[in-house]
Amino acid sequence: MNYAAIKTHDVANGPGVRVSLFVSGCTHYCKGCFNQEAWDFDYGKPFDAAAEEEILNALKPPYIKGFSLLGGEPFEPANQKALLPFMQRLRKMYPNKTVWCYTGYDLEKDLLTGRLCDYETTKGMLDCIDILVDGEFMEAKKDPNLRFRGSSNQRVIRLQETLKEDKIILWDDNEGLFEPGK
Repeated sequence: MNYAAIKTHDVANGPGVRVSLFVSGCTHYCKGCFNQEAWDFDYGKPFDAAAEEEILNALKPPYIKGFSLLGGEPFEPANQKALLPFMQRLRKMYPNKTVWCYTGYDLEKDLLTGRLCDYETTKGMLDCIDILVDGEFMEAKKDPNLRFRGSSNQRVIRLQETLKEDKIILWDDNEGLFEPGK
């Protein structure tokens, strides 16, 4: 798997100061995508041990509130397989940091059905994520006033509570910082 960028001080992709990984490779091809160069699976640099260590070290300071995973598309099957061991390691090292993930896939139709990849791999990825922003970016529904999403069809889902309750539980824009397990 390749990645387009690592941002060690990102304030646009989740609450607080975060570390973000933009993976390469996406088959959604959303009209008006802000990151079209990352559609190419070969774009950027290989996601290797050095990239992993850069992210894990950048997460150390207490003012860093969490990690955001974007793309490209993190849930492309090839990306899931490469990301899963890293995501499990990150969760183990930083259980109190929030993990946000942005995907063009729909939680119920795509991720929970096992349609994309070996379901155990997808389930492992989902288990590592606190907040999932799902749904393709739709230029016709673009709204610059929305927090942490680009178009009104996209949902900001409190993923662990959603999986536990078996119903969609949305993140409240007004709640401030989200803490894992609370």
